[in-house]
Amino acid sequence: MPIEDGFRGQRLIVLPRPVVLEALSRPVTRRILVTDVGFYPEALDHQMARPRGIDQTVVIVCTAGTGWARIGETTHRIGAQQALLLPRGVPHAYGADANHPWTIWWAHLTGSDVPELIKGLDVSETRPTVAMKSPEKAVALFDEIVSGLERDQTPARLIASAGAAFKLLTQLTVDRLLPSPEDPLHRAMSYLRERLDGAVRVADVARLVGVSPPHLAALFRKATGGGVLAHHTALRMARARQLLDATDATVAEIARDVGYDDPFYFSRHFRRHHGVSPTGFRARNLQFPTESSGPS
Repeated sequence: MPIEDGFRGQRLIVLPRPVVLEALSRPVTRRILVTDVGFYPEALDHQMARPRGIDQTVVIVCTAGTGWARIGETTHRIGAQQALLLPRGVPHAYGADANHPWTIWWAHLTGSDVPELIKGLDVSETRPTVAMKSPEKAVALFDEIVSGLERDQTPARLIASAGAAFKLLTQLTVDRLLPSPEDPLHRAMSYLRERLDGAVRVADVARLVGVSPPHLAALFRKATGGGVLAHHTALRMARARQLLDATDATVAEIARDVGYDDPFYFSRHFRRHHGVSPTGFRARNLQFPTESSGPS
């Protein structure tokens, strides 16, 4: 049966609805606002059913145990290191597993930016969960929200919690996009980071990670928006920028470090990516305003 008296060690904050209405009329918090937030450890008998959904988006992060969520006719199992997202207005029910009850951090979010942030997570009624690769970061952000709102619910504190909630949703998006260590994409990216001193062949990288070249190209397009070689070039150019900023190495030396035998070809490539030559990039970062130069 649904729990009525709470859970030992729980933390729970519910903003008074007049406070919510006022916050939604102010800058920042009208874009994203935490209206309810909490922590339920080993939440045995935890159940919630909302046949008509609610006016907020529900975010639940499971850190231990298991639970379930029912949307439409489908029941989804929720395990540790998973996040459940239920957009505003979606009918749903959820609860803890009877044998291994979940430990969860949860929040209700509203505001004009929330639908766009949820869209970036690519969740739907048929796929409402996101695997977390950095659950400790999500927990830290939840704890920041809860600890702040436990102190007070002043406008400043609501803004702080809004910032943490924004970061929470973007962190979940990052977790969705980044590959796991055993994933072919992750291994390919690691290989490219270790080969900044020369060109690579897509076929060689694909063979190394055990997929076909077209499949590897598709993985890179989805994760980075570009191809394998484009990603490798971006890494080499980033290394070149670091060397230009942090060392006094010549352009020719930097070119060789990032795998270009011809410094003139490297310079053309660098200009194509940055709109300025390597020498110009370094000179621009060495310029300091003088008293007579006025504001820039």
